[in-house]
Amino acid sequence: MTATRHLTILGSTGSIGENTLDVVARHSNRFHVVALTANENVDKIFAQCQRFCPQYAVMLHAASAERLDKKIRTAGIDTQVLAGVESLERVASLPEVDTVMAAIVGAAGIRPTIAAARAGKKVLLANKETLVMAGRIFMDIVKQSCATLLPIDSEHNAIYQSLPRYFNGDLASVGVRRILLTASGGPFRRTTLSELEYVTPEQACAHPNWVMGRKISVDSATMMNKGLEVIEAHWLFDAAPDKIQVVIHPQSVIHSMVEYIDGSVLAQLGNPDMRTPIAHALSYPERIESGVKSLNIFEIAQLNFEAPDFARFPCLKLAYDALSAGGNMPAVLNAANEIAVESFLAGQMAFTTIPFMIEQTMQTISRQEIATLDDVLAADSMAREVAREWLTCQV
Repeated sequence: MTATRHLTILGSTGSIGENTLDVVARHSNRFHVVALTANENVDKIFAQCQRFCPQYAVMLHAASAERLDKKIRTAGIDTQVLAGVESLERVASLPEVDTVMAAIVGAAGIRPTIAAARAGKKVLLANKETLVMAGRIFMDIVKQSCATLLPIDSEHNAIYQSLPRYFNGDLASVGVRRILLTASGGPFRRTTLSELEYVTPEQACAHPNWVMGRKISVDSATMMNKGLEVIEAHWLFDAAPDKIQVVIHPQSVIHSMVEYIDGSVLAQLGNPDMRTPIAHALSYPERIESGVKSLNIFEIAQLNFEAPDFARFPCLKLAYDALSAGGNMPAVLNAANEIAVESFLAGQMAFTTIPFMIEQTMQTISRQEIATLDDVLAADSMAREVAREWLTCQV
């Protein structure tokens, strides 16, 4: 009989967190939710607490925690409510927890994700920023603590599934020539460059295939999402930038591929539903039912591929540039992008200004080596300050 796995879900009210709980609910005999965390969505996490009865619920801010605690006590639910980053780190490293879903969006997810790795947990990584900003530091902690790291991004999960079970971090030793990282191309793959200036937040968030949060949807529209995934793939699979090829695949059926030196190309296919990689990682090395409908290849009929255009998607080139530069530049790239997307969604600047703000921030900040998490957070803070100052000067 399979042992019950005890979970902390960091970011339970986001799309990844909700999909994780959907899979968990299908296998209540296999998974027990110990802790749930959220930023500020009190109503949603309260409903989750009612259903899953975790021992802990953590809000990032004290005011939200107070509101949640009042609702929890009124409902008579036996859940302890905590607040703050330190509490996020605490529930990510609880002795009774063996598996941590790291799904907090943005730089706020780095510290609790690192805490989970340092505690030797099975870390299901959906937080891009941990690898983008602190890749070397995080991977060293994973190795030193003998933590298990499983990627949740559909692309990286597909690569993981397409590599040999005995993959040890050396692509050459298992005969891999390159990684083919697929991308849908987002909603503006065929939009004329002149029209992109007038794109609205609503249009940018209307992804043709995936249901995602607003920030990630905009990243997909600019293809910064894919650029961040290139940096992630570099750290996850120890792949040089020139061994990671982005391929636009509009149907989002092939989630990524691995090419071997004998000419074989292995791919993982499936409907665009995040419950597939979540279920794979939750139950690995076993397989469980996820709730995802079977792929109808006759209905799909054809699969298309094309090379990305850096003129249309300058954010993708900026990500490759940051990866090649190394040091603090990936952290600078990520922070500037977060400010740019936030400003675009707030109606403060045009869609086409997003890559320009990022590029200006990267050019303003000099490259420096990263040795500690404090170095990472300092680079993040500086980039945000520079980006906000640049925006102020444009208004």
